[in-house]
Amino acid sequence: MEIGRGKSETLAKRVKSYGMITIAALIYAVAIALFLDPNNIAPGGITGVAILINRFIQIPVGTVNMLLNVPIVLLGLWKFGWRFICSTLYALALITAFINMLTPFGAVTDELLIAAVLGGALVAVALAIVFKAGATTGGADIIIKIVRAKWKYIKTNVLFLAFDSAVILASWIVFQDMVVAFYAGVAVVVSSKMMDFVLYGSDEAKLIYIISDHHENMKQKIMVDLDLTATIIPAKGAYSNAPKEILMIVTRKQIEPKIEEIVKEEDRNAFMIVSSASEIFGEGYKDIMHDKI
Repeated sequence: MEIGRGKSETLAKRVKSYGMITIAALIYAVAIALFLDPNNIAPGGITGVAILINRFIQIPVGTVNMLLNVPIVLLGLWKFGWRFICSTLYALALITAFINMLTPFGAVTDELLIAAVLGGALVAVALAIVFKAGATTGGADIIIKIVRAKWKYIKTNVLFLAFDSAVILASWIVFQDMVVAFYAGVAVVVSSKMMDFVLYGSDEAKLIYIISDHHENMKQKIMVDLDLTATIIPAKGAYSNAPKEILMIVTRKQIEPKIEEIVKEEDRNAFMIVSSASEIFGEGYKDIMHDKI
């Protein structure tokens, strides 16, 4: 019975995963075929390269995108195995079909700003859904994953920025239009920001240090009333040489005012340092073992 249940749960999980990929592929195709491609906006990545190549050969953008991805997917197969690549191939096949089906409808809008923002946002939502389903859309995602597997010190966002910048520069050369290249950059920035938001949420946080002679009550209230944890750092006063303890807390920015109120109630002479934390890994935040694709 347990084995049967395990198999049914695995099957249900795979069906859900491929359902998510199907929806994401349609959203991605809408972004490319109805917003970006018809306005000559090449949004970085292999799809951006496909849009540029399409202007020289009479092959649909979706098909060019698939052809460019074939050697990359084969490389990914060699590096990561069939399980990873099967879902990627499925995503690529659907994206190709959907883009080619939707392209004849033309642009939803010819306003470049609207096209860049909405197109970039839809690309981000689609990619985030695909990533959450455990797949990729191929292309630059696989290349960058391979590069980072060998050179982990190179940041993912730096690699994406370099690749996308090269595509944007190429679009300027191909279309000979700085305005179009600018809006391609807008699409890339919007896509990057939106994807982070969809994948990780608004996780901007505050890093707080509290130095007080009455920190015990503060600690209890923060842990009990706000359901937060804290770290005590042993310290010593430089002038007095007296031993002290520093209370270190990381929390979402919305909670920080409540901590301030607790500090004011317990010790108005407390020394409190508040700074922004741009990226937090750990329970309740990003998974430190999660490798951004």
